[in-house]
Amino acid sequence: MEFFSAEILARIQFAFTVSFHIIFPAFSIGLASYLFVLEGLWLKTGDDVYLRLYKYWLKIFAIAFGMGVVSGLVMSYQFGTNWSVFSDKAGPVIGPLLAYEVLSAFFLEAGFLGIMLFGLSRVGKGLHFFATAMVAFGTLMSATWILSVNSWMQTPAGFGINEVGQYIPEDWMAIIFNPSFPYRLVHMTLASYLTVSFVVGGVGAWHLLRDRTNREARRMFSMAMWMATLVAPLQVVAGDLHGLNTLEHQPMKVAAMEGHWHRQTGAPFIVAAWPDAEAEENHFEITIPYASSLILTHSLDGETPGLTDVPPEDRPPVGLVFWAFRVMIAMGSAMVLLGLYSAWLRVRGRFYDTPLLYRGALWMAPSGFIAVLAGWIVTEVGRQPFTIYGVMRTSASLGPVEAPAIGASLLAFIVVYFALFGAGTYYIIRLMAKAPDGSGVDEGVPLRAAGTTQAASLKPDLMRGAPAHG
Repeated sequence: MEFFSAEILARIQFAFTVSFHIIFPAFSIGLASYLFVLEGLWLKTGDDVYLRLYKYWLKIFAIAFGMGVVSGLVMSYQFGTNWSVFSDKAGPVIGPLLAYEVLSAFFLEAGFLGIMLFGLSRVGKGLHFFATAMVAFGTLMSATWILSVNSWMQTPAGFGINEVGQYIPEDWMAIIFNPSFPYRLVHMTLASYLTVSFVVGGVGAWHLLRDRTNREARRMFSMAMWMATLVAPLQVVAGDLHGLNTLEHQPMKVAAMEGHWHRQTGAPFIVAAWPDAEAEENHFEITIPYASSLILTHSLDGETPGLTDVPPEDRPPVGLVFWAFRVMIAMGSAMVLLGLYSAWLRVRGRFYDTPLLYRGALWMAPSGFIAVLAGWIVTEVGRQPFTIYGVMRTSASLGPVEAPAIGASLLAFIVVYFALFGAGTYYIIRLMAKAPDGSGVDEGVPLRAAGTTQAASLKPDLMRGAPAHG
């Protein structure tokens, strides 16, 4: 296949746009839930630290949410042009699911977003909290519908084929709740929460390195590390269950993830290697004996699939899947370790007195985004050469669009995306760099203590070595 063929360019274009897009929903899904928790804690405890944190992150959420919406618009454009054959044949199944996402989740978010952003001093506390809850629920519902569509493309079920070759629904429950959907929904939701927790933890760590008495920074950092401690190990379990489901329904994806060319028993886990598709072997392997069989089959002598079980034209691109999977594992392992380290420091009473923890959290701030991107590369590239796994090949999904037209639009997307979303990301980072000290509070919302007064009240505790609030 020529590198600059219409199919390759269309795949690169979709991969580029979806990679930009996925980081914003992954962030806004978790951040909406975090805002819901912050406002709930403020209403329950009356502690204005939570209110200041809510307002601090609300601005960032608004920008990320907007960029997520805009970055996703061009994907529907590509379905109608580059992948029009796929849209025609799979439209009776995926079209209604995408419409449900717009009619339920997106309208719910849009309906309450204005109240959430501008109504804190204009409506009652209960109504505003309800609006925040609805936006958080809407982001989760949106993820549910989108993941149902994508999961159906990974593990298709509940459909038939009509006389013109279209895939038509026969059982909507089987389509929506297809075999991989529950695992992927849990895995992605936890990934979103972890992404936000490490961003929040990194921002808190940044401000604590500059001023260890900042109450808002201490509180957000503490909440983030609790999330890392509790959710990162849970994500490992969810990932293991998702992997077992993938082994059952997409064995070649798992073979590419593991770098196994031949079916074998007692397979080792390949820590690092250089996969060679032409020679059908790996070079420079570093392995852990029996570990892959133990992970995949929960038995030391379990049998695992190999890429040579199918012809070369039915195999996914091995090198990209293999290394993306290891990047995801590395990020997940680092998350677990940092969470456990923070828990150990809590027990020892040194949680707020260890700059090494702050620096670790600061370096780990982008880890969630890296893990999400790596995971989606494994998911989407590992599905190849199929658009609908085992049913419709990617080469048969391409519309009648010439390579020069796709290449021109790809270049336009690259320029616009880097300019637009680069500027938006820069502005978000600028907002994060500002200390969450209560400045810029809306009028009409009483605060019982100013940030400087709170910081001063913490200094005696710090001097005595006692852990402060949070």
